[in-house]
Amino acid sequence: MSRTPALARRFFDRFEPVYGITYFAPGVRTAFDAMGFVGFWRGYFAGRAAPLGQVPVEVVTAIFYNFSAERVGKAIPAIWDIATPAEMVRVRQETAVAALQGYGLSDDTPGVAEAAELAGLAARGAPLDGRPLFAANLALPWPDGPLASLWHAATLLREHRGDAHVAVLVSEGISGREANVFHVAAGAVPADFIKRSRDYSDEEWDSCVRALAERGLLTDTGTLTDAGRAVKDHVESRTDTLALSALDALDDAAVERLFLALTPITRQVIAGGDLPAATPMALRRDELDDNSARL
Repeated sequence: MSRTPALARRFFDRFEPVYGITYFAPGVRTAFDAMGFVGFWRGYFAGRAAPLGQVPVEVVTAIFYNFSAERVGKAIPAIWDIATPAEMVRVRQETAVAALQGYGLSDDTPGVAEAAELAGLAARGAPLDGRPLFAANLALPWPDGPLASLWHAATLLREHRGDAHVAVLVSEGISGREANVFHVAAGAVPADFIKRSRDYSDEEWDSCVRALAERGLLTDTGTLTDAGRAVKDHVESRTDTLALSALDALDDAAVERLFLALTPITRQVIAGGDLPAATPMALRRDELDDNSARL
């Protein structure tokens, strides 16, 4: 089999929307509000950190990487007075499946069962080492039903890739807070969006720009230098290379079948309208008309 890192990126653009609706579908937020979570972020941290159990704020800050300790500390440990990690795992899965059903998907939708089976094989066969959030989700019971299984597999694949991305950033000496600024400098997402969603003051943002500029990665105005572009390209390429290992359990024919089954589902999720055009994940939609893995 001859596979390039570009395959992993195209795979990400297909499974991430299936997982990502847990942050954007109105029904998810409504359910969290009903449980007593005030504001978006407490529900976010409760849902995403739940597979880890009731770990200290420092652990969540380290693993989530690009949030400030102060932001995480506003949620943890207080969120566990509202719901247990086990409750959050259950509610998060139930609301995600309900959102997918709201887009017209079901266990019987063509392609769902095959996508769930193949994505599940990929996720369960992906390397575990050095990937704490992936490992925590992998340890959860596998859900019943193709649609729930597909969402769970997409969650695993997402955190598998995310843990590797953090490892690459660490190896390049780019801190979590600097990583957001670096991402914006590359034109991936708007600065105002990241400043608001990741809780930056102007002073902290400017401090990160200065730190990256002192390394020659950014200009004083916050744009990438040639050296910065090279590092950014390396980070993304290396992330793709490491994420490619999530497909090792599938032969080329199975990968093609997975893309063929999953891509129309992704289009249907996006057509549901809840997933915004701009997200911190910088998803691409320009190749979703192609169901092929291009192997």
